[in-house]
Amino acid sequence: MNQDAERHGLDMAVDILSNGKGATFQPGDPEEPIEVLERELPPVYDGQIPLGDLLSRVVQAIYAELTEMAETLPSMSDTVRKRTIADWVVKTKKQVVKLYAVAKWSRDAETVQKCMNITAFLGRQNFQFDVVTNALVVGKQNLDQARLRNHDLLTSLDVLTAGSYLRLPTCIKKAVTPQSPLTDEQVAKTLEDMEGTILYRLRMREIIPVEMSRYRIWDGRVFFTVPKLFEVSLSLQGPAPTAGWFFVHVEFPITVKGDITASQEFPTLPSGLTKRFITDEADFRLAYYLLSDQENPDAPKLPVGVVDTPLVRLYNFLQMMSLSYQLEILAYQAQRMVQLGWGGSMEVLMSTDRKTLTVVYWKRAQPPAPKGAPPPPRSRHKPLPAIGGTITIAIETVKPHSARTPEDVVLARIQQQVKLGSTKPSDEVEYLKLHATWTPSQGVLADANNLDFESMLRKVIEKHAQSLLVALTAKLQTDPRGEFTEPGVITAEKDALHLSLCTDEVVTMNIDTRTGKLNLRDVNSMAVSGRAPRFFWVTYQLNDLPDMLVEFLSNLRTKTIIDMAEEKAGYLGYQSYRSRNLFPQDMVKLGPTKGQLFIQLKRFPDHYLVLLVKAKGFSYALITTHMLPGDPLSPLTVKDIAFLDFERIKASRYTPESTTPPSSALLNVYDPRDWGSDSGVSSGFDLTVKTIKELYSYCCARVAYMNVERQFKELGIDFTHVNPGSGIPVSSELSRIQSSLARSVPALCVKAGDILSGVPAAEAAMPNIRVIPLNWWSDSESAQVITCVKLKYVQQPLGKRAGSSNIIRPSKRIIYDTKEAVVSFLSESVNNCVDEFAKEWSTVSKMVVIAREVAKMSKEKGWSDIQLLSFDLQTVEFAYAPGYSVSITCEDQLSTSGGKFDLRFTRSAQDGVADDDTFNPHDDAEPFLTSILRHGHGRLAPSVKNLITVLRDTLPMAVELEKIRKSSVEAGYHVDTFAKASGWYRLLYPSLRHALDFRLMTNQRVAILDGSHSLFKPSNVRLDTGAEADISKLALQPIPQFATVTKEAVAEAAAGGGEGRNIVDVNVGVICEAAAVGLVAQSLHRRVVERLKAVGKS
Repeated sequence: MNQDAERHGLDMAVDILSNGKGATFQPGDPEEPIEVLERELPPVYDGQIPLGDLLSRVVQAIYAELTEMAETLPSMSDTVRKRTIADWVVKTKKQVVKLYAVAKWSRDAETVQKCMNITAFLGRQNFQFDVVTNALVVGKQNLDQARLRNHDLLTSLDVLTAGSYLRLPTCIKKAVTPQSPLTDEQVAKTLEDMEGTILYRLRMREIIPVEMSRYRIWDGRVFFTVPKLFEVSLSLQGPAPTAGWFFVHVEFPITVKGDITASQEFPTLPSGLTKRFITDEADFRLAYYLLSDQENPDAPKLPVGVVDTPLVRLYNFLQMMSLSYQLEILAYQAQRMVQLGWGGSMEVLMSTDRKTLTVVYWKRAQPPAPKGAPPPPRSRHKPLPAIGGTITIAIETVKPHSARTPEDVVLARIQQQVKLGSTKPSDEVEYLKLHATWTPSQGVLADANNLDFESMLRKVIEKHAQSLLVALTAKLQTDPRGEFTEPGVITAEKDALHLSLCTDEVVTMNIDTRTGKLNLRDVNSMAVSGRAPRFFWVTYQLNDLPDMLVEFLSNLRTKTIIDMAEEKAGYLGYQSYRSRNLFPQDMVKLGPTKGQLFIQLKRFPDHYLVLLVKAKGFSYALITTHMLPGDPLSPLTVKDIAFLDFERIKASRYTPESTTPPSSALLNVYDPRDWGSDSGVSSGFDLTVKTIKELYSYCCARVAYMNVERQFKELGIDFTHVNPGSGIPVSSELSRIQSSLARSVPALCVKAGDILSGVPAAEAAMPNIRVIPLNWWSDSESAQVITCVKLKYVQQPLGKRAGSSNIIRPSKRIIYDTKEAVVSFLSESVNNCVDEFAKEWSTVSKMVVIAREVAKMSKEKGWSDIQLLSFDLQTVEFAYAPGYSVSITCEDQLSTSGGKFDLRFTRSAQDGVADDDTFNPHDDAEPFLTSILRHGHGRLAPSVKNLITVLRDTLPMAVELEKIRKSSVEAGYHVDTFAKASGWYRLLYPSLRHALDFRLMTNQRVAILDGSHSLFKPSNVRLDTGAEADISKLALQPIPQFATVTKEAVAEAAAGGGEGRNIVDVNVGVICEAAAVGLVAQSLHRRVVERLKAVGKS
């Protein structure tokens, strides 16, 4: 190697003096051109790039940014667009300026390149000089060792005297001249003799430790076997009694488990330096007292009366070696674990004497305190221990009585007495063993047949983890709040705790064997997205503050329960909130709670179903909120709180599959006692979608009832709760379209006299009225209220809309059961249902009264021509004379003016009447006839009688006037007839200054008078002559010779068959019976027309 270095140094030296082509420069040679020398320089391109690449990359980047801006700028606002362009210009300008500077610097790139090449050349030359120098130093060192051997004087004298060699060196003879090998028989005989000698020595002289009493002699050696420690073979140096023992081999019968590298690093048969050390040390201990004074003047000598015991010394040495070997294996395995992932939580320490191995596990890294920072304040929580536990494995000395059995002790004493007599042994047996100690407990042993530190550590950690889990379980189950004390909430296994957060949510808590930290994981088959960060954070908090275990798990349980409830509410489409902006004093009203979920009622936005998470279950409350007007950011005010008894709600469910209906004690789910309760009923965390839906439906029902009852309270109406559906079976179709609680929610019952006080036709209703909210269970339809009234008078519907069914629906809001005489009023607004009912009832009740009175008059007075033609609670149509009928409807019956009646008069075709002549002359008097009903707002029945009487009495008069009008039109003399009141008609002549008045009088009499004659007393106001004359010109004028006309008309009527009809001339007119009005009217009209025409001609 040194010669190669010298040769390499010389080559380098030649290269330095050469020109690179093998030639050497000599003085006087011409110099080579500079270009040639520059080509000899080594090129160096470290840290340099071509300017073209840099320029191309910058240009491409600018172009790409411009392209992107061209696509994105149109979609930006003007302000954002300007700001983006300005930022891009500034950034691009900086890049271009930098590129310009680089381009300026690139002018000197060639010079810089040449300098870098020269620098590299000089560096290479410097390296060559260093190599040559080192080669010269190595050569000098090697030459110093080159020395001639000493002169062979004996051989020189022989050659000088004898002229030739007389002998060979002894070393050559030994190395060249072979010795005669022993035969197999000689070898076997020698070994057999040696085995006999060994057996004799062992049986008669040598003190053998009891632990080495298991031995065998074979192949000229004795093999001692000590279980779990070693197996060693020895032999004697010769047959002499003083011949010593020498070491042959040793084997450690240790079974190494776990990592295979430990078996490779620590074989059972030591080799190399290890075996060399053991051999030297064993031979030294065996021959400790056998060294002669000449070889070792300082050799120890045996005292008088002491016998040498080399096997005891060997046993002590090999025992220590075996235990140390095992300890080193364990230390190696521990170090391997640290390297393979346990480094952050485990530390391995070995004592300086290599007799004690200390392993610290579950080590916690303490964060370093900042320099100069004050010490942290003392926390109320117990500080975390720096380590979880410690395993100490040490080679310890034990007492003889614990190391040996009584039999072994007796055998050792007998051997010593037999072989030594009164003398003493030079050495005593040392009693050693590997003792492993675990700090929290005792009794951990290291087994040489299963030497696996990882397995040992895992067993210790497993036991440690189990004890910790037991302590955690006890802490959770003995917590005074009782949140985790229910059976089934905590399930303990060997290495984990299963904590049931709610019905389908189970979290597993175990201890990491490496770090000793608590781990939480969700074992639910359906993993919920976003749950992992929560578990990570809770795990971090638990490991940081384990004293807060109950609080952290309680918070986790609460959040999981609220998540579950929120998720199931979302399945149903309900809007839910985890918190609402409520006043603190209002939150206190909900009582102590760990969490809450507010579910807003869709149909009633100011009401919320509140799920309160308590220690052992849910509590449910219904709250009514109110927002301060004019301030949308102010907190909500809680106006009312009602706690719900879920067990009673659940018990009140009723389905067709139920064998028996709920008991009457449980049917009344709506319990007024709930309003005054200050705490809900806990029902566990078994919250299903059906439960939420029923609670939601129940709250909607309660709000609907609250709104209805509020209206009753505002009006001062007393009400009671009844259950009309109890005991009545439910069909499967009905159960599918309504809530299972629908039949359990009661109805409201009010007195007709209270709710109909001041309402027209209140006498038509029975004493009790039932009010039932509906559709509060529906998600698609708004809540409704149906009010059921049973009529006193059963009047069957008639007409086209009556139909053949017992149930008719004359309008969207009214349903009539003709069989039971029950009218149901449907209100779409829960908040205004009472007012809407009163409005609808005023219409229906009047129609019922009118229909009843018409039917009564037909029967009681024997008026067969009065017939009820149509009746459907909205309209009453009846005939008051043959061919003449009227249809009555009403609306706005609650107004202070008495409402409005609408009368439609019709005429049907009769004998002698043309089909197209369907005009009913009463139609002209409709406004006045309507007032008869309107003025009878308080008592409608007498008004109906009055209306029918007036219609019948005025019919001849109205019919005759219509005939006069038609005949006059045909004759070309146009007159006008119109009604002045319900019983007052006027016949106005073309001059508009003369008229005949037809007035209905009592006892079916009719007065036909001159229109200019007033039946009322004249006014006391006196006018001057001129004013009186002007007014008289505007008023109707007396019919000329009207007195004569009346006399002639009466006479003509009497002659024409009017005798006995009480036709009387009263000078200003004629009074007659209604039946004779036709004769008198025609006669008077004809004569009046003649007089008016005569006056007009003159």
